[in-house]
Amino acid sequence: MTKQEIFDAIHGQMIISCQAVAGEPLYMEDDSIMYLMARAAKMAGTPAIRTSSIRDVVAIKEETGLPVKIQYPGYESYITPTMKEVDDLVAAGSDVVALDCTLRKRGDGTTINEFIAAIRAKYPDIILMADISNYEEGINAWKCGVDIVGTTMSGYTDYTSKKDEPDYELMRRLAEDTDIPVIGEGKIHYPDQAVKALQTGAWAIVVGGAITRPLEIAQRFMKAIDESKGVE
Repeated sequence: MTKQEIFDAIHGQMIISCQAVAGEPLYMEDDSIMYLMARAAKMAGTPAIRTSSIRDVVAIKEETGLPVKIQYPGYESYITPTMKEVDDLVAAGSDVVALDCTLRKRGDGTTINEFIAAIRAKYPDIILMADISNYEEGINAWKCGVDIVGTTMSGYTDYTSKKDEPDYELMRRLAEDTDIPVIGEGKIHYPDQAVKALQTGAWAIVVGGAITRPLEIAQRFMKAIDESKGVE
């Protein structure tokens, strides 16, 4: 699919994140079952999948044929931290590569601006998504030439507000002030929040834990029950 075809496919829609990391019940050291989550996501009608490893990119594309956007866990929670991961993702056929585009110090000493420029020089046609945590980072990534900005990291850096709800204001501001698709992502737990996120002007949204992480879902129910008992 071309970049415009992918953008058209996800416009106004919900991308589903299908991923599991070490320590979670659905993580398997030598195999992956994320293609089954992706199968369910496709049956539900999602136009694209977000995932977190090379093996999952391959398995999910074989299973669903949907565009796959990847994040890659790295040092200090960096997503796709070095050119090696970019090379691997391109080889695996990832349709969109997400990068940690926060302005935190990078492990290799480069700035995110330099890293984006190096990727663009090597892969001029790749679709890059910037995972950012605040408005300044989103604007910086947009000016550096990324194709998509996502609010993925809001609340996950030590300088952003830790609240258990989506950052609607960040979505709205970036949608108004940039001319590229803005993806509303992060802490979208319920259907009404998904609708509200799209109403900010976001091009599309990503929902993951609320759909594809059973431990997180179960814990959310248990927490609500425990809190209700404390109130009584």
